[in-house]
Amino acid sequence: MAIMKLYTYPDKILAEKCDKVEKVTDETRKILDDMLETMYADKGVGLAAPQVGLKQRMIVIDDKVGEDGTPGPHPLYLVNPEIIEKSAETIFFNEGCLSLPGQCAEVERHQRVTVRYLDYNGKEQTLKAEDYLAVILQHETDHLDGILYIDHLSRLKRNMIIKKLKKQAD
Repeated sequence: MAIMKLYTYPDKILAEKCDKVEKVTDETRKILDDMLETMYADKGVGLAAPQVGLKQRMIVIDDKVGEDGTPGPHPLYLVNPEIIEKSAETIFFNEGCLSLPGQCAEVERHQRVTVRYLDYNGKEQTLKAEDYLAVILQHETDHLDGILYIDHLSRLKRNMIIKKLKKQAD
């Protein structure tokens, strides 16, 4: 496994819609493994392919990462994830993103979602998630459509975060 380069705002790949993966292959699994290692190395709980420069509909998640960054007990590999059901109830969650380092903001998300996807072996699966895991799934699937969590904020809040990111980069 290898740690991949992380792409950060304002890189254009973060605003692009990703392509469907036609088939889960050994190459796909290697990319997923490398994405997971990259996510753990940066102490994240989710990572989408465009964040490592790939225009493919793939995400990895582990909502059980320890405070010291040690891998959790159940990584999820999702290829071509599609949210097929969303609850009417919403929750607010303080979100951050590896592609927007050092920034976070309260984002309103659906409290529960159902996601259909291909697993690590290419088998179709359905996952029902709520609260924290539901937030992560929504955040990461947004990446596959070129949407960042700051796109859910008011223009004022979004511009404040962008200004901070630009200042960080200088």
